[in-house]
Formats: sequence, structure tokens, C-alpha cells
Amino acid sequence: MPTVVVSGSGENQEFEGRITVYVIVCVIIAAFGGLMFGYDIGISGGVTSMDDFLKKFFPAVFEKKHHALENNYCKYDNQFLQLFTSCLYLAALIASFVASKVCSKYGRKLTIQIASIFFIIGVILTAGGINIEMIIFGRIFLGFGVGFANQAVPLFLSEIAPPNLRGALNISFQLFITIGILVSNLINYFTTNVHPHGWRISLGIAGVPALMLCLGSILICETPTSLIERHKVEEGRKVLRKIRGVENVEDEFDSIIHACEMAKQVKDPFRKLMKPVSRPQLVISICLQIFQQFTGINAIMFYAPVLFQTVGFGNDAALLSSVITGLVNVFSTVVSIYVVDRAGRRILLLEACVQMFISQVIIGIILLKELKTTGDNLSKGEAIFVVILVCTFVMGFAWSWGPLGWLIPSEIFPLETRSAGFAFAVSTNMLFTFIIGQAFLSMLCQMKAGIFFFFAAWVIIMGAFTWFLLPETKGVPVDAMVDKVWKQHWFWRSFMVENDRPDVKVV
Repeated sequence: MPTVVVSGSGENQEFEGRITVYVIVCVIIAAFGGLMFGYDIGISGGVTSMDDFLKKFFPAVFEKKHHALENNYCKYDNQFLQLFTSCLYLAALIASFVASKVCSKYGRKLTIQIASIFFIIGVILTAGGINIEMIIFGRIFLGFGVGFANQAVPLFLSEIAPPNLRGALNISFQLFITIGILVSNLINYFTTNVHPHGWRISLGIAGVPALMLCLGSILICETPTSLIERHKVEEGRKVLRKIRGVENVEDEFDSIIHACEMAKQVKDPFRKLMKPVSRPQLVISICLQIFQQFTGINAIMFYAPVLFQTVGFGNDAALLSSVITGLVNVFSTVVSIYVVDRAGRRILLLEACVQMFISQVIIGIILLKELKTTGDNLSKGEAIFVVILVCTFVMGFAWSWGPLGWLIPSEIFPLETRSAGFAFAVSTNMLFTFIIGQAFLSMLCQMKAGIFFFFAAWVIIMGAFTWFLLPETKGVPVDAMVDKVWKQHWFWRSFMVENDRPDVKVV
């Protein structure tokens, strides 16, 4: 199928190209980085609800969980228990800036390989943990892997994909995240009754996708953009022919050469990001990551078994409910892959805001009225209705703010600031994932049902931001964003000044 790219002059130009089997294989292998991320998100909530794990590492939480007069909202409130979950994301935040440098200097492929090695080390430490320090160090190594993978994989996918399929191929990263969450929920469901080492099995199985990513990364190619950027011009041309499946790639090759020449003029990409001309991309990328976390999605996915136990399910039933939400997550992400390059980015984000807001408000009202601090839990019917509402919330997130939170930042930066800009996006995501992960159980304890109203209020802010400040990028070639998106937007066009003149007023 013909692919549209932007030429050096900034005009759209058609040339031959098609989606090849090799590109599909590369996409699947690279997306295993997303599967590892998703598995790490999902596995911690199930493991931290297992009695064998709590007795070994968090005996105080175990006693509180089984106390006769337990506080329904506070039974899992423990800073060290939250640190087990959230330290991964703090490590990923730090690693993302190192990964940005590695990604630019040594390429996307090597960065993915380094990520896989960090994942393997982390799995060994957590699954073989004999004390709390060991498992937390293991989570930190897993965090390094997440930081490197989340930096390299979305860039890799955006750069090997033809523009008309960029959204669908990039969302494969998010699809694999959701598959990882689902698989972790299934594993937890079956290992929760394997005593006393079910939790070790849950943590150890993460080694399978980590090893597949490590071995598979040997087979994938480096992106043409990264090769040309690092002065491997002929190799870049050869890879471009391979991934496009045609011999005549000169037009696209010339456009990449032009983009690389423009990028070379920027000696300090992080400094360029601070200039007004980079303000739209930077602000949107950072805000999308903040909003993605303040939907409350990771709070729910981290602690879904804990949440469902809070409203009255037993341990097995809570884990099974998490599997159901995991299935909804996967299939809704598949919907996004089909729709994103047809309907566009904005419509998915705005529709999801309405869906998530309604779900969270109703959950909050039910818990506020029916779930008391101590005593009986919700009735069976009410608890099942809460699960349905959680699934409705997850559905909206999974076809919008989940995948698009990664897709949009990976496609809106010009080449000269792409790696640095995406590093800001990844690090922001990890920072706020850490904050939510570390604070959620304490917030649930203090705010009780009000926590759902807290996240619902953020959804209103997200909707307003999308309506007024987020332009549509569907079908726009990466290197045409300035002319076709930013210079046309009612607000952001004021930042699009030529040559970064020093006398430009900074807003």
C-alpha cells in the first residue's frame, strides 16, 4: 500500500511501500517490553494479597487483614507494602533519562536489549527473595528495565511503521501491556492456593517474557532513522528497503536524511525542549502522562484484588474478578488498534472521559452509601455491580488514555528532540505512577469512597484539556507535525516562531 511521508520541503509525497512480515515480527518482539511492564503492574496486586507473601514479608499487614474488627478501607494500608509496588516506578523514572542518552547514541535496538537484561536480573531477585530488601532491590532492577523499554519501544514502533499504520502498530505496545496484566491475573488466580511458594511462581514466571525479549531483540533490526542519525547511512537505506518491502525508497530515505540533518543542528536537545517552539509537544506529552495516571487506572490495576476484597469478595473471587477486568482491558485495546487511525485520537479521548467519569461517580456513590468503615461488606449483587462498573471504566481507559498516552508523545516530537522529549514523557509517567502506587492504599484508607470522586474530578480536567488544547494527529507524518498541526492550532501556533528568535515572549 502507498505510504505518505513528508519531504524535505515539508510537502506530502507518496511513494511505494507496504507492511511486511518482517515489520510485524519486529513489532511483536519489541512489544514484549510492554508485556513485561503489564505483567509487573498486574502481578504486584495479586502477590500482595497472598497470605504466604504477607506472612513472610509483611506480618503486620497479615494480622490487620485477618483482624475481627478490621477497617474495610485500611486493611492493606502499609507504606512498605506500597513501596514494594511503587519502587519499580521510581527506578524507571531515573532510568528513563539514562535510556534517552543510550537510545540516541547507541540506538533503539541496544536499549531494548539492555532493558531485557535488567528484567531478567529483577526476576531472579524477586522470585528468589529471602528478605524484604532483596525483593525491593529486585523491583528496582525491574524498574530499570521498564525505564529502558518504555523509552525505546514506542520510538522503535513509530519509526518502523508507515504513517498510515503508525497508530495501530504503536498501540501494539499498549496491547501487550494489557496482555501482561491479564496473564499476571491468571497466574495469580492459580498460584494463590499453591502454598507456601505460590507468590514465588507468580514473580518467577515474569522471566519467560523477559527471556523472549532478550532473545528476540537479537532478531530485530535497528530503525533506519537511528542508523542514519548515527552516520550509518547505507545501512539505514538497506534496512529501509527491508522493512518497506520495495527497492524504491529514495523519497522516504531523502526525507529521513533531511530530518537527521536538521537534528544535527541541535547540539543540546534538552535545551531545545525548553524553547518556546518545543512548548506544545512538551506540555502535551507531560500532561498526557499525568492525566493517564490520574484517571486512577493503575491504582485499580495494581490493587484490583485488594479492591475487590475490600468490597466483599473472598481472595479467589477477587482474583477472578481481576481476570475479568484484565480480559476487558485486552479486548478494548484491540478496539483502539482498529479505530485509532480511522476515527482519530481526540474522539477516543473525549468519549472515554464521559465513560470513565460516570463509572467512577457511581462506584463512589455505592461505596459511600453501602460500604461502612467496619462491619459487613457490600451485598453480593452490589459487589458484582461494582465489578461491572470497574470493567466499564477499564474499557474506556483501554481504548483511549492507555494507548494514546504513549502513542501521541511518540509521534509529535521532531527528530532533533524526539528521544529527549519522550524521556520527559516516560519519566513523568513513572513519577506519577510511583506517586499513585505509593499513596493509593493510604488514600483509600483516609478518603474512603471519596477517592473515586477525586479521580472523577481529574477526568473533567482531562476532558477540558483534550477539547481545547489537544490537536488531532491522525494520518499526519511525524516530520509534518509543525506545519500541519502546530501552526494550524488556535493556541499553539503562537509558539511556532522561526529560528527560535531570542526576542520571542515566553508564555
